[in-house]
Amino acid sequence: MPNEPQWGKKNNDGPPDLDEILRKLQQKIAALLGFRPRPPGSPPREGGPGMGAAMGGGIAFIILLVLGVWLASGFYIVDEGRRGVVLRLGKWVETTQPGPRWHIPYPFESVEVVNVSGVRTVEVGYRGNPKNKQPQEALMLTDDENIVDVQFAIQYTLKDPEEYLFNNRNPDDNVLQAAETAIREIVGKSKMDFVLSQGRSEIAARVKVLMQQILDRYKTGINVTTVNLQNVQAPEQVQEAFADVVRAGQDLERFRNEGQAYFNDVVPRAKGVAARLVEEANGYRQSVINTATGDASRFRQVLTEYEKAPQVTRERIYIETIQGVLGSTSKIIVDQKAGNNLLYLPLDRLMQMTAQGGSAAETVAPPERAPAPAQAEVPSRREGMRSREREGGR
Repeated sequence: MPNEPQWGKKNNDGPPDLDEILRKLQQKIAALLGFRPRPPGSPPREGGPGMGAAMGGGIAFIILLVLGVWLASGFYIVDEGRRGVVLRLGKWVETTQPGPRWHIPYPFESVEVVNVSGVRTVEVGYRGNPKNKQPQEALMLTDDENIVDVQFAIQYTLKDPEEYLFNNRNPDDNVLQAAETAIREIVGKSKMDFVLSQGRSEIAARVKVLMQQILDRYKTGINVTTVNLQNVQAPEQVQEAFADVVRAGQDLERFRNEGQAYFNDVVPRAKGVAARLVEEANGYRQSVINTATGDASRFRQVLTEYEKAPQVTRERIYIETIQGVLGSTSKIIVDQKAGNNLLYLPLDRLMQMTAQGGSAAETVAPPERAPAPAQAEVPSRREGMRSREREGGR
């Protein structure tokens, strides 16, 4: 068949004709560009386009194809959290937001996509692990001329892509130098005890503020988000001595707390005892005053009665006194002159009192007598006392 390709079959005459293949390819390109192909073997027409026109059309098509590919290379996509910085011949033109965008292709314009939401970290005083120390960065001098070893990490984001690209040659180095400058200034104005113990959070906050001021002054487009103090301690050569100082401070605080606890226990108790003694003394004082007042009042009343009837009052006082004296003893006095034949002695109580060794006033009541003889015994006892009083007076 005449339309079958010759290179698809075996030909014993030799390899396929390369000129024929090129001719057919040129005819196909000319047909695509709108030129009518010339019949095989016919001489070229005068004034016709010829093969040069066909080749020119193919080149134009290739140029158009290359131009389309070049224009298509200007499309780009900005992801969320990023910004596209468009540069025209190296000069900033615009900053594009997330989404599909287009710019004039290279070499006229280029795009730098900057991640503004990603958190970057810079380590000061160590690299990767706190054990991997960097002494030239970590050792700092305090206000009281002591050396401390400070290791911390800085986390930052970007707030201005243009300043970040055009004002920074090496952003991490800029952040490192700003952090080292800020921490040395803050530590240099602080005491060592403040840096090692309670001042860590305050130092981190002050370093963050000072770092941001330095970076904004140089228009780096960097926003410091976090300053983390990883390790603050004395140098390794004197750590044992500082550990002793810390332990001594802890012991001092413990002893102070124990003393305060003992004070809180003893002082209120002593105050309570003192208050009780004061109240008891006040009660005793009031009791003595009341007793003295009562005795004085009773004495005045007795004096009044004595002035009215001295003999009767004297006898009454004598009898009450003797009764008070004899009421607290185990002796029993019997008046034989009264002639009282019926006398009741509490022998059982006397024996019980003797066995217990107690007081007669507590265990033995006054001798009980029969009702009828007792009434007669009182005047007889009084008469006996009066007779003894008269004999004594003689």
